[in-house]
Amino acid sequence: MIQNRRSPNGALLLAGLAAFAYYKYNKMSEDEKRNLVGTLKEKGQKLYDQYVPEDIKSIFGTKSNTAAGNSKYGEGDSFTS
Repeated sequence: MIQNRRSPNGALLLAGLAAFAYYKYNKMSEDEKRNLVGTLKEKGQKLYDQYVPEDIKSIFGTKSNTAAGNSKYGEGDSFTS
């Protein structure tokens, strides 16, 4: 039997794009990196607010003063007494 195998061109292309992105990111200044990360966070928050249903938001986006402290993302001082 002859098997129809896919060529690894797609994987090589993806690896090349990832290497190029890594190279470009390392060549950026600290201000450019902060700006890039900030805009990605803003876009992610906008997508989250726009497309995630309210019942899912209520499960994952709770703002409580329990173990996570006062932080929305669980970055509080939960290990200090």
